[in-house]
Amino acid sequence: MGSRVLPSLLLVLLNACTSSSTQVVATPAAATPAVTKEDLSSTKATPTTLRPSQSPRTPGTPRAPERSGPGPTPVTDVAALCVCDLLPAQCDVNCCCDPDCTPADFSVFSACSVSVVTGDRQFCSQKAAFYSMNLTADPPHRDFKLVDQINPSVFCIHISNYKPALSFANPEVPDENNFDRLMQTSGGFTLSTESTVPAASDGPQPTKYEYGAPLQTTGTSSGSFLKLPSPFPSSLCADQNPAAFLVSQAFECSRRVDIDQCEGMEALSMAHYSSPAILRVPNSTTQVSIKVQSVMYRSLNHTLTQLEDHDVLRPSLVNTGQDRLCSNVVLQVKYTLLYTATGQIQEAGLSLLLGTLSSAVSLLQQKFEIHLIQHGTEPVPLSGSPGYRVGLPLTAGFQPQKGSGIIQTMNRQGQFTILRSTGEQDCLANKGLRTPVLFGYNVQSGCQLRLTGTIPCGLLAQKMQDLLRGQAFPDYVAAFGNSRAQDVQDWVPVHFVTYSSNMKGSCQLPVALGIEVKWTKYGSLLNPQARIVNVTAQLISITEPLPGPERTIVISTVVTFVDVSAPAEAGFRAPPTINARLPFSFFFPFV
Repeated sequence: MGSRVLPSLLLVLLNACTSSSTQVVATPAAATPAVTKEDLSSTKATPTTLRPSQSPRTPGTPRAPERSGPGPTPVTDVAALCVCDLLPAQCDVNCCCDPDCTPADFSVFSACSVSVVTGDRQFCSQKAAFYSMNLTADPPHRDFKLVDQINPSVFCIHISNYKPALSFANPEVPDENNFDRLMQTSGGFTLSTESTVPAASDGPQPTKYEYGAPLQTTGTSSGSFLKLPSPFPSSLCADQNPAAFLVSQAFECSRRVDIDQCEGMEALSMAHYSSPAILRVPNSTTQVSIKVQSVMYRSLNHTLTQLEDHDVLRPSLVNTGQDRLCSNVVLQVKYTLLYTATGQIQEAGLSLLLGTLSSAVSLLQQKFEIHLIQHGTEPVPLSGSPGYRVGLPLTAGFQPQKGSGIIQTMNRQGQFTILRSTGEQDCLANKGLRTPVLFGYNVQSGCQLRLTGTIPCGLLAQKMQDLLRGQAFPDYVAAFGNSRAQDVQDWVPVHFVTYSSNMKGSCQLPVALGIEVKWTKYGSLLNPQARIVNVTAQLISITEPLPGPERTIVISTVVTFVDVSAPAEAGFRAPPTINARLPFSFFFPFV
């Protein structure tokens, strides 16, 4: 009984849906799709729809409802639709639906890139165009079939009452005639100069700045955040970019300038960048004023002059007869903010570069920077980023135990040092005077050690070795100028080698220290970076000279930098390989 009740309920539901005035009607698809074939030598189809056969029904079963209206008319003729037709007025290879292809073109096709073209699959009945290649024929030709497909889904579109839904409507472009009518249709729009940042909620207010939080300022005319112009979305300056806490940024953008209006443009005025006061913490009343630390002035011939007076200068238009100039124009802005570990702004500094603008310039290049430095800390200078720069000291340190990081002294000039030569050439008088090892500089230095009387050889050898090595001879040297102390793999160990005479039983005195630094060019050929790959320290000892009333021993140190870069070889791409497959009957009838 259950098997009879279920079809009855389904047919009653479908009958109710058909009689309603809704836009889409669902009908059961119980028919088999009818297939229509065209002649293989023809490109147009003449379909003849085959009606589905009536399935036998048992007595007492209600008859399925008949169609209450015509099916939707297809908007697109699938027989004329070709998605692989890319070349105008030319035959696309293996595009069987291309109207530009002739039977001679079809004869060299290997397959159809698009085999089926259908209409809207949501309709209960739709047209479908099938394309295939008959490669067994002589010559091969294309087969084309236009088929009436029946959607097997129960929920398919049987009648479409809303004809515009079958295609994409072209939007109406507003003009002076239809603008008022479109305004009434859309409900209008509003323009607001208020900040897009959401208002503060009623919850607890933050007591410190967090990473990425916008820096709040006083004043309502220019917004409540410190702005840092940036090039968005083009190279033109966008002034609404807020500066964020702990985010150091640098931008360069262009600004359209009218020389007649330069005096009234805020973006060119010094006061626009120095007048806001930054809030110490968000939503507080404590303000941190921006102090002007330095002002540089660049003339038209690019000479720089530092201005002693830090008073606010405003753009001024000057007529010079043949040209019009605008002076005191802001070219570069650099903010330096000092913050505490608790997320509060301690100080705010401003450095400006002003200049003169000529009337011949319509696009002004401006640079904006902001740097945040924690209070109580000093920035660590680098010897390069990433490669070493010539003339900067080598970065060196110690590793107290295996697996730990590198320990460095705070004195950047004292991490890797050698003897400093003086005019007296007295080693004892110049004790403690050292000079740093600078990258790329080959150096030779030394002094004389004058000995009087009898001094134990062991004590003398230790004294001379201390003079050559210094108080803290490093164990590791950084491979790059910006290598971090925790990245031990970016540090090169110092290989210490001792050379002495072959005389046994005699006391050996170290008299020379040779340091050899091997480096290579690393990275791109356009911008190679200097990288240290090996450091060797050679301590040379000699036999103690014969005793006498006064002896003089010369002590010397030599530093040599050796470039071990392999010669650069120009690389060329491999020539492209052509993997073309000819049709089956390409050489017909010769082969």
